[in-house]
Amino acid sequence: MMNFDYVRPASVADAIAEASEKGATYLASGTNLLDLMKGGVSRPSRLVDVTRLPGLDRIEHLADGGLRIGALVRNADLAHDADFARNYPAIAEALLSGASAQLRNAATVGGNLMQRTRCAYFYDAGSACNRRWPGAGCDALKGENRLHAVLGWSEGCIATHPSDFCVPLVGLDAVVEIEGKGGRRELPLEALHRLPGETPERETALERGDLIVALRLPTEAKNFAGHSRYIKVRERTSYAFAVVSAAAALRIEDGKIREARLALGGVAAKPWRARGAEQVLAGAAPDAAVYREAARAALADAKPSGDNAFKIELAQRIVVRALTLAAAGTPDRIPALPGSPFSSVAGA
Repeated sequence: MMNFDYVRPASVADAIAEASEKGATYLASGTNLLDLMKGGVSRPSRLVDVTRLPGLDRIEHLADGGLRIGALVRNADLAHDADFARNYPAIAEALLSGASAQLRNAATVGGNLMQRTRCAYFYDAGSACNRRWPGAGCDALKGENRLHAVLGWSEGCIATHPSDFCVPLVGLDAVVEIEGKGGRRELPLEALHRLPGETPERETALERGDLIVALRLPTEAKNFAGHSRYIKVRERTSYAFAVVSAAAALRIEDGKIREARLALGGVAAKPWRARGAEQVLAGAAPDAAVYREAARAALADAKPSGDNAFKIELAQRIVVRALTLAAAGTPDRIPALPGSPFSSVAGA
């Protein structure tokens, strides 16, 4: 690990000024960043510690019925907030299916949004990776790539985004509040993460010095509380990133799906909103045939990036499973194995 400066600003404005310098990066809990630094993958010259900035650790109910979540709210605190879990059950289920309890106690909402890919070639400083070193190439293209992207990838990068939390957030139209050198602005979470294209080193829409200060959920997101689920397939049931995941949210009235939200994880460099599938579902009766049609629509543009054609079929099956469980109704209690298709509905 290279030497670095460490600063602890007292205000958001001071933090932005410090982080606007070349080589600087923000530090919250460091559950991802410190691993990258120890492996020589990330080599910042300055860490700007934001953990003590005032006002960023609050969950606020807004006058319009929406919810504002500060960037320093801990993942565990958010998932176990009773009002939050009742109004946004798929997000709570996604949070509890990620990492271990110890990491969830430390990790923050803002940090979760900004975590980097878990591609093994990105983590190996000796491998060619365009994200680490633009123009170096992508060793994953001809390497071990069965867990890589099937949507939105390019010859420059086939990595996937690892977050569970972001998948239902994108489906429910979450908005990110950002403070930067030009002041405050808002951005749909769906637009925060970028597809690789020809510039895979540009992973997000943030500029140097930009700080995520909050995440906001619109009041309409609560309309799906009665029929929402998050399903995640992983290579081991606990403490693993998704091979494929899906968040499904339905508004069912008079035996018809009046509105649907669907997003996928583990399939692209960003959480993937399946709008074509949502259109298939809208106005239809909730049954297996329409779920299968929606699944085909969700993966219509998918293509293997290597030895991962199986992920396309797997993703379709997980979409069907997520929609089936969502239509059956949100359980009163989150399953004992959150997000797992192998978990019973009843749980602690």
